[in-house]
Parts: sequence; C-alpha cells; structure tokens
Amino acid sequence: MNGSSGIVAANLRLSAHGAELFSAALDATALTDLLRVLRDQPADRAGVRLFQMPGLDGFLDAGGPVGRIAMGLMPSRPRPVRGLLFDKTQMANWSLGWHQDRVIAVRQRADVAGFGPWTRKQGVLHVAPPAEILARMTTLRVHLDDVPGTNAPLLVAPGSHRLGRIAECDVPRIVSDCSVVSCVATAGDVWAYATPILHASARATQPRRRRVLQVDYAAEDLPGGLEWLGV
Repeated sequence: MNGSSGIVAANLRLSAHGAELFSAALDATALTDLLRVLRDQPADRAGVRLFQMPGLDGFLDAGGPVGRIAMGLMPSRPRPVRGLLFDKTQMANWSLGWHQDRVIAVRQRADVAGFGPWTRKQGVLHVAPPAEILARMTTLRVHLDDVPGTNAPLLVAPGSHRLGRIAECDVPRIVSDCSVVSCVATAGDVWAYATPILHASARATQPRRRRVLQVDYAAEDLPGGLEWLGV
C-alpha cells in the first residue's frame, strides 16, 4: 500500500526508513499456538503488559519465529525486554496520535543520570532513557489478525527514527516532511520498526478484531544497576 510519498510499504527497509515487513513470519500452526498462549489475556484494555508468560519464550527467543527476526536485524544477541498485547475491536476502536515510544520497562528504580521521568503502568515501572538507547532498540509487531487499510493499520513517518527525540511542537512538520506510510498486514506477518520512529493509528473505518503482540528488543545491558524487565 502506498503512503502519501508514493513509497510502497512492502519496500520499506529498517535501516533506511525505520520500518520493514516480514511477510508470513508465523505459519498457521505457529499462529494458532501463539494465540493459545495469549488467549487468557484481558480484552477490555487498550494494551496489556506481558511479563513471565509461560510458553511465550519459544516464540521470542533466538530460535523462535519472532526472535529470529530480531537476530537478523540487530548486533550481538538481542533479547526481548518489553511485551504488550493490543486488542482493538468494534467496541474498543481507539485512535492514537503521532508520537514516539520513549520509555522502557525496568525491574527496579535506580537514580542514573539521563534516565527519567519515572512512571508506573499496570504495576510495571517505566522510565525514559537517553535517546541513544532507544535508537539502538528494535520493536517487532506480530499481527495475530488481518489488518487491511480499513482496520486501523499502524501509520509511520519513514526516516523520522533518525531525528532523535522530537519535540511535540515539531511533530506535525516532521510527519509532513517524512510523509506517511500505512503498514497493512496479514495474520502471521511481523512488522519491524526502529523503536523511536514517529507512528500513529486512526480509528478503524470498518472495525474488526485487531490483535497485535508488540515486543521491544535490546542488545545491551542498562547502566547503573538498572535491569530490563523482560517478557
């Protein structure tokens, strides 16, 4: 699908544009198995934070269908450091304005220069790290349902991941300069994103269930005694 710049979504590359599609990364059997692992998660929240879920490691670790993608995109041995499950439905058809993901999930608080502010979401401790840590991370979005253009695909501004931390007042101009690409997907596809890329999601015009497992990967330890929460 073309964005306003004429860029074809399937031609995006992570290094150049900040996004890349991996079609049919999960076959029908793997998709069924993953849905079984996630089946008991609540469906009444915009996003559910996942931690220590039995059965999920086999998908996200280096040998799994999701972890293998991270291994091919990142140096060293990346590991999953935060997981969320999004479940958009007809009854929960929200929109999300243009923004960058700016926080990481950690196990405990430690006062380290450059980290802050601190927040707690669904009982999980989050902190905004220095921008260069986010720049070295990769976010994978595993599509559990089909996401055509009418069912609120993620929108991205290609190239915005290279601009560091973007002030809110500059977001509209940068989105206009970078253009917008709509990341449609089929169940089993995985979209990879540079974690700091500007992204958004509109309300679905023909809403159907749209479940997405989002996993952040990092290939480095945190400083000053901070530890990634993990998945």
